Amino acid sequence: MAEFDYIVIGAGSAGCVLADKLSENGLHRVLVLEAGGSDRKFWIKIPIGYGRTFHDENVNWRYETSPCKGLNDQTSYWPRGKVLGGSSSINALCYFRGLPADFDSWRDLGNIGWGWEDVLPQFQRFERFVNVDGVEENTNPLHISHVYEDMHPLKDYFKRAASELGVTYNHHMNGPNPEGFGPYQITTKKGVRCSAADAFLRPALKRHNVRLESHAHATRLLFEGNTAIGVEYTQNGVTTRALASREVIVSAGAVNSPMLLQQSGVGPASLLQRHRIDVILDSPAVGENLQDHLAVSYSYIANVPTLNDELHSWTGKLWAGMKYTLLRKGPLSMSVNQNGGFVRTSDDLKQPDLQLYFNPITYSIREENNKQPAMNPDPYSGFIFSFQPCRPTSRGRLQITSSNPFDKPKIEPNYLSTDKDIADVIAGARYIKRLSQTTAMRELTKEVLEPNVSAMNDDDIVSDFRRRAGTVYHPVGTCSMGIDAHTSVVDPTLRVHGLKQLRVVDASVFPTLTSGNTNAPTMMVAHKAADLILAAADRSKP
Repeated sequence: MAEFDYIVIGAGSAGCVLADKLSENGLHRVLVLEAGGSDRKFWIKIPIGYGRTFHDENVNWRYETSPCKGLNDQTSYWPRGKVLGGSSSINALCYFRGLPADFDSWRDLGNIGWGWEDVLPQFQRFERFVNVDGVEENTNPLHISHVYEDMHPLKDYFKRAASELGVTYNHHMNGPNPEGFGPYQITTKKGVRCSAADAFLRPALKRHNVRLESHAHATRLLFEGNTAIGVEYTQNGVTTRALASREVIVSAGAVNSPMLLQQSGVGPASLLQRHRIDVILDSPAVGENLQDHLAVSYSYIANVPTLNDELHSWTGKLWAGMKYTLLRKGPLSMSVNQNGGFVRTSDDLKQPDLQLYFNPITYSIREENNKQPAMNPDPYSGFIFSFQPCRPTSRGRLQITSSNPFDKPKIEPNYLSTDKDIADVIAGARYIKRLSQTTAMRELTKEVLEPNVSAMNDDDIVSDFRRRAGTVYHPVGTCSMGIDAHTSVVDPTLRVHGLKQLRVVDASVFPTLTSGNTNAPTMMVAHKAADLILAAADRSKP
């Protein structure tokens, strides 16, 4: 049995950061286990290609929730990365740290060291912002590009609308004041996706003390008493064990991390006993506290050409492909989520409560030759407004369905189960009404496609949202951080309550959902966790 100092389970957004930071000093042997395979695939590297990986079982866990009462008993499709880089390899590339108050709320829940002033330096240690002229601010590993100049000209209408609404147009959403409308910054390097694997894992793999095992599905954590000593995993049909002399770190994501804990005997005792799993630790919060963002889109036909005109036809796709191949420019070099922002739906609010997306494209999902569904632009000039309430108060849960670690879990997001969340939906749709009725947007709009939010009353808004809303793919909280072992899974150092040498480090530890996209704060959590882990190693030296 191979032995390492640290075993990191999952080579996603968090695991890649850990692999890099824990091995950087050359003193620690690090094993990284990833259930998926290589990320060296065309549709991963090309930024707009995530529409093609959205349903690709070769790089995607393709989870689905249970029917949700709040969404008229519909299920919700949850793509999650099963590939090097995890979901950072298949996401829509938007990079947003979060609002300062998001992290202050973590601190105020008792998680000392996780306030905004604590976490901002962590972000700054790995971010490399690349300006519109290509100038790089520093030599940090994660490239985050300003692509405003390359964005579709529809951005000018959005900028004018901001002025009409009295909202700041903010060119740097990750700057000192993230509030307002603005262009999204994206994780690309010279027109190519820069995932966590690119930024962190590949540098780590150049070191002698890092070993990566891909297609290695972790099935069970190994314990001696209450101490984690290793992991059992299946690779190419063979079951293997690896031992960790210092720590086992679960970084499998908000779905797979609680699953692995439960399969290993760490979770609600009644659930484990029902599936005849020996209870290592009765931890009732494992799989609880599930949170996610929900959004809905409204579509419009434009008076001017949009990305639909460039990308709908095969000739348009060919031209865009040639431009990308030769110059790494054009629509294929960026996300469809080009503009958006964070706004307050009421002047009485202390912080933004709504995230917006303004996309210069509309698209349909269709099957091609009986293969997996693919997104394709519509045959008319179109654009989309979308909104998501920033901080939902509904809480769901995730539970294993058997003792077989390869069976998918039961995911119950419990969307829209609080009056507050319903009120936020109404406020968000009303804001879209105001935005769509600005002079700038009325000039842009040729036709409003159904359903028309401007014609809806509050009941209509909620009914439509329940019917059409979908996840924004930001699940968090299932191994939440906190000071109470009955209501949280890990403590503020991310150690699992009641167990030794075991931490969870990924989005599952978020006690509350951050206001926007979750990739950036997930990498921050891992960067800070590495400091905590290495500090513990230093203290243990004789």
